[in-house]
Amino acid sequence: MPFRAREAVLWRDPDFRRLWLGQSASQVGAQAGLVTLPLVAMLVLGADAWELGLLRAVEQLPILLFSLLAGALVDRGRARDIMVLTDAGRALALAVVPVVLVLGLPALLVVGFLVGALGVFFDVAYQAALVRIVPGERLTRANSALEGSRSAAQIGGPALGGTLVSVFSAPFAAVAGAFFFAVSFLAIRRMREVEPASGGRGGIWAGVRLVAGHRVLRAVGIASALFQFALAAVMTVYLVFLTQVLRLPGAGVGVALAMVGPGALAGSLVAARLPGRFGYGAVLVGSAFLADGVLLVVPALSGPPGAILPVLMAVNFVFGLFGQIVDVSTMAVRQAVTPLHLQGRVVATINLAGMGLTPVGSLAGGLLAGAWGPRTGLLLAASALALSPVFMALSPLARLRLGWERAD
Repeated sequence: MPFRAREAVLWRDPDFRRLWLGQSASQVGAQAGLVTLPLVAMLVLGADAWELGLLRAVEQLPILLFSLLAGALVDRGRARDIMVLTDAGRALALAVVPVVLVLGLPALLVVGFLVGALGVFFDVAYQAALVRIVPGERLTRANSALEGSRSAAQIGGPALGGTLVSVFSAPFAAVAGAFFFAVSFLAIRRMREVEPASGGRGGIWAGVRLVAGHRVLRAVGIASALFQFALAAVMTVYLVFLTQVLRLPGAGVGVALAMVGPGALAGSLVAARLPGRFGYGAVLVGSAFLADGVLLVVPALSGPPGAILPVLMAVNFVFGLFGQIVDVSTMAVRQAVTPLHLQGRVVATINLAGMGLTPVGSLAGGLLAGAWGPRTGLLLAASALALSPVFMALSPLARLRLGWERAD
């Protein structure tokens, strides 16, 4: 069947359209929250660098606590029901932000924890649902559509959050996130029931055993853990540096961070072609070095916001471009070597490996900013990003080429 015909068949599937719409709205809400909740903490509650790091750590802690449970539940149950419940919970949690602020930072920490916990279950569920409702011959195109919506959310979400904070108020901006999760709830609840692929045999630890025993999946997990740990530290100091040292307004912060989205969109367009020409190993290692290295430019910046903002936008575009190439390539590796009945648990295990250390990284970022100042702290955190591509260069990932097949 010609490519355009396959694409048309995909978009005629009402379940895929509902999943795509729900996932897109959810991504916008989640991306906006990356900006709005920290700005609520800083602008309304007067949070310092340590408290901002604590908030980010609390938001990310559920990845460590619930990833394996989410994978097991998704492999054994209906992904649609899990997505619907988590959307409803996140919408409710954000809707009450203006009320809970009277209780101070502890109440905002509770909201951040709940939103993060529900997000863990949603992210595993939508990836498993896609495999269940889309036939294998159309799965690549479906993945591209979801990656495109994620990139668009990276463009619009932070900019929307920062703009709402500047125009209205930080609490109102947080409540706006509830609207997007409500849209996702309404779309996904109309999907048909998505049954598990094989009853989830093997138990909660089956994904861990596969990842730990497979040299390629194990390398992906370790490289992801190193990257996400350092990135969590970077992003904690990054927000402090942009607002307190460079004196960017909320809208400027949102626009700068949003440029990751166009870069990621450009990266998704070229990511499928590069491995066939250069091999997955060269693409993974080279792209990781370029994506992580460009952030070393940021600590050197100084001057008026109008002069700095274009440089920040260019840096974030390059980071998004090469970071997306790494993401798409590692996703292809994971899907190719993972049995269908373990997709949910392997996704959860890789998420746990990649994101489980982010609470520690966020705390480390807050400590670095407090002890050394935002500029030096950001330089140290950005330098730590080199750990991931160095590990990849020394691992089996550097020697990957085309030709593997998915295990069944």
